[in-house]
Amino acid sequence: MLELAYCPYSNFPVGAAAITTQGVLVTGCNVENASYGLGLCAECGLVSDLARKGGGTLAALVVVASDGEPVAPCGRCRQLLWEHGGQTLQIMTKSGPIAFATLLPDAFGPEDLTARSTS
Repeated sequence: MLELAYCPYSNFPVGAAAITTQGVLVTGCNVENASYGLGLCAECGLVSDLARKGGGTLAALVVVASDGEPVAPCGRCRQLLWEHGGQTLQIMTKSGPIAFATLLPDAFGPEDLTARSTS
């Protein structure tokens, strides 16, 4: 997916690939636009692909830059990925795979909404 990235402003192509607990491969790439801040990260595209393919739970993820090295998801994407993978999602880093809970400790997720709902 990296080769499909649309990044004329940053010139920083990013691709993402993940496998679900059901064995489905999902992918994404970054897509920028002239208003800069409204660009979509590769992880956003990956989660859209997950929804398009019927959903599921992400089991393992790698995000790479043009040099092929893993890059960590940004803060916004960490929150998005938590929703679809949770604490056991394995994220590939430069030093090897780690559990998502290590990268995003004490994350806020859907269970917080349920546990703290007033209705």
